[in-house]
Amino acid sequence: MKMTAGLAGIVLLVATTAFAAGPKTYQVTGPVLEVKDDIVVVQKGKEKWEIARDKDSKVSGDLKVGAKVTVTYTMKAAGIEVKDGAKKK
Repeated sequence: MKMTAGLAGIVLLVATTAFAAGPKTYQVTGPVLEVKDDIVVVQKGKEKWEIARDKDSKVSGDLKVGAKVTVTYTMKAAGIEVKDGAKKK
């Protein structure tokens, strides 16, 4: 009985992961360099990552300069311009 319940749980987990909707999420970890209402800047190695945020961005803890954070984000197109790359014969 326990084996059946465990197997059902694994199948449910795999099915949930396989059919999860929405874009892939990414993360960046490092110290905060700057905090504004609409952005947070995080140092990753020698690079500065400027990540947009809005009223729906969930923040747990005290977000301030110098704090070490992990920011989870998705990539979203701000605009798409199609170029005519295919030539007709």
